[in-house]
Amino acid sequence: MSLENVQGSLETSFQDTVATVQFGHPASNSFPRQLLDKLTAEINSLSRNEDVSVIILKSEGAKTFCSGASFDELLKIENQEQGVEFFSGFAHLLNAMRNCNKIIIGRVQGKAVGGGVGIISACDYVFATPQCDIKLSELAIGIGPFVIEPAVSRKIGKTAMTEMTLAGHEWKSADWALQKGLFSVLCEAENLDAEVANFAQKLSSYNPEALKEMKKIIWEGTEVWESLLFERAAITGKLVLSDFTRKALLQFKK
Repeated sequence: MSLENVQGSLETSFQDTVATVQFGHPASNSFPRQLLDKLTAEINSLSRNEDVSVIILKSEGAKTFCSGASFDELLKIENQEQGVEFFSGFAHLLNAMRNCNKIIIGRVQGKAVGGGVGIISACDYVFATPQCDIKLSELAIGIGPFVIEPAVSRKIGKTAMTEMTLAGHEWKSADWALQKGLFSVLCEAENLDAEVANFAQKLSSYNPEALKEMKKIIWEGTEVWESLLFERAAITGKLVLSDFTRKALLQFKK
């Protein structure tokens, strides 16, 4: 599968029973809604694919894993209905990742902001490099990490999530993310692909039914996300229309 245009790119490749999904966008691997929906659909499709046992999720380039929501699309939101619809895109993706019956390995090669941190949090096991700083900067633009908060808090705890959110102007280091549990392994950039491939191949050699059952256990207690994430999208969809947020988005875009 391949999609390449101004909306970004999405490609899936297969090696034995390992599927590698790569997304990209010229604006620091940000997510316009169309690309977000494509990724969600691909995760759902791979979940149903009996020939796949493990998924690797990665992005293009070297400096940025994902910068979250598309600023251009945020600025185009004109009413609360459009706002809720836009932020529901991340809710759909996070739910697809937790409901996917395949283990998802995150391959993180660069910095992550906002929704990018949420996507990393929804991976089951994450390899990253020492350059992979992270930040939740949503409060600075008048909104908050409401949709992704359950995923982030589940992975690193409410206290660490609060620290990231309230100090949203600060980058947290890859070492900090490893210590808090967002990253599973840190390795040098030149070894990243080999480390990810080796781990994925080892996982794929295990009993597929055992992996499916383990996935269920990993995500126990998150059933409420089916409604919670969309309730959170409604909060963000309202806040994005405020004068504060409009001015902040324009300033950040500059």
